[in-house]
Amino acid sequence: MTRSFGSRLQKLWCKLTHSAPMWPYGPHKEVGGTVTVASMATSVEMLMRELTRFARYLAPGVLVVCVMSLGTPCAAQDVDAPTPPDAGKGRGSAFAPSAWVVTDVPVQKQIDLKLYGFYIGELNTPVAQVDVPIRTTKFLTVTPSYMYYSVPASGLNKLPPQAGSFTDSYKEHQFRIDGTVPFAIRKLEISARNMYVRRFRRSSAGDTNRYRGRMAIAYPLAIHHRIWKPFASYETFFEQKVGWNRDRFWTGVTLPLKNGVLFQPSYMWESSKGSRDVHYLLFGLIVRTRFVHR
Repeated sequence: MTRSFGSRLQKLWCKLTHSAPMWPYGPHKEVGGTVTVASMATSVEMLMRELTRFARYLAPGVLVVCVMSLGTPCAAQDVDAPTPPDAGKGRGSAFAPSAWVVTDVPVQKQIDLKLYGFYIGELNTPVAQVDVPIRTTKFLTVTPSYMYYSVPASGLNKLPPQAGSFTDSYKEHQFRIDGTVPFAIRKLEISARNMYVRRFRRSSAGDTNRYRGRMAIAYPLAIHHRIWKPFASYETFFEQKVGWNRDRFWTGVTLPLKNGVLFQPSYMWESSKGSRDVHYLLFGLIVRTRFVHR
């Protein structure tokens, strides 16, 4: 399977860069050519779609490994961007600079309260989210959560591949519950998360159920006496009425600013059926308060 995927990926890359075909896992000669910014953007998206197909094939096996493995727990990246409604086909991808902040308040030794605030600039969309992570065992954290977001008509018109003509805003409430299994292999932190989402939408759209499966990795690096933590994750979505319809690749780094305050710049690519691909440039601030035993 890996060899076949590698061969397909090489042929795709040859087409995108106008290079000569290469033998599997062997050298190749490049042919010069002019590449525009638009063509490069299209090439990246095509490459990401190939990786998505590979990740979907790989995901079930990795989730089983995560459940069966034993190791020390690790912290998973858990910020979440909202998922706007699907719309139809045409325009290219959208770019959405976004900012978010989360306050992490320990309630008890095994229970936290996380309060999130997001703002997606290109779509003019505010988001509020509340998580309650409960560390039930050493290798399992269960998190009930609630999310609300509202996309104005101007933001909705930017999502469809064809220019939209929305006049009303879109609002959605979500109740979610997930189980996360974290473990580590030496310093490499790995986590697998399975989430159930109940989406409460206006009557014309109807309420629906969603499944989300995510795999994430992170690796701490000591730089100038501080711990920087690069991370990456892949997530896939299954919608009750349409099946597998959305994928996300996310990567970034968590940087310490001072005690209890972290800064997290990151990039997220999201592809969904019926909507334009969205490139998120995210800037996050994490504020952690200390647990005081009484």
